[in-house]
Amino acid sequence: MTTPSHPSNLELQALSVLWHDGPSTVATINEMLPDQKDRAYTTVLTVMQNLERKNLVKRVRVGKAHVYEAAYSQELIVQRATQDFLTNAFGGRIVDALLAILSAGTLTPEEKTNIERELQRHKTMAAKKTAKKVAAKPAKKAAKKVAKKAPAKKAAPKKAAVKKAAPKAPAKKAPAKKVAKKAVKKVAKSAKKAPAKKAVKKTVAKKAAPAKKAAPAKKAAPAKKAAPAKKAAPAKKAPAKKAAKKAAKK
Repeated sequence: MTTPSHPSNLELQALSVLWHDGPSTVATINEMLPDQKDRAYTTVLTVMQNLERKNLVKRVRVGKAHVYEAAYSQELIVQRATQDFLTNAFGGRIVDALLAILSAGTLTPEEKTNIERELQRHKTMAAKKTAKKVAAKPAKKAAKKVAKKAPAKKAAPKKAAVKKAAPKAPAKKAPAKKVAKKAVKKVAKSAKKAPAKKAVKKTVAKKAAPAKKAAPAKKAAPAKKAAPAKKAAPAKKAPAKKAAKKAAKK
């Protein structure tokens, strides 16, 4: 629910008539205004129209007349006005405000009874609030102690559960599988590399083989055939000459 607009002093007087006498016409409100000043009908009509614009009153047509009724309770509207009056006029001191209000006029026995009843109600409410605060303090302290102890107790089962679960250690089996997989991968890699090495050797041998066949240096033996110089070694006939010389001598 939205907070209603703050009415002016004259608007408050008009509202007080509606709160006390119920829905009323503009003429009735003009006659019953608390300050009893003479005002024109149009002045009070303007006041009621302003209240309607602020959504503080509702207008209902009854026959030919327009009847106004309060849109909010007196307690809701007056509470704000009273707080402003108490703060601005008495600095927030309720006792001074009450004494000033009581000295402003005389109270009837019925009004005095109502005031006493209201004061008693306030005392009872104040006593209940104090009792609740006093009872709430030990409860809050106990709740804080329980809150401090509770986490430590709850944490113990978690640690125990971790210790119990540790021997199972299913995660430790995973490394063995990984090692086996790595060993298989290494064997597969070595098996793949061995043929590769053999293939390299074969390719090297095949490439080197043509070099051996292409040893044309051996075919260059024609240089040996060209050794007819050795056959033409007539120098070896020198002994024949010697023999001829010997025969001549004989």
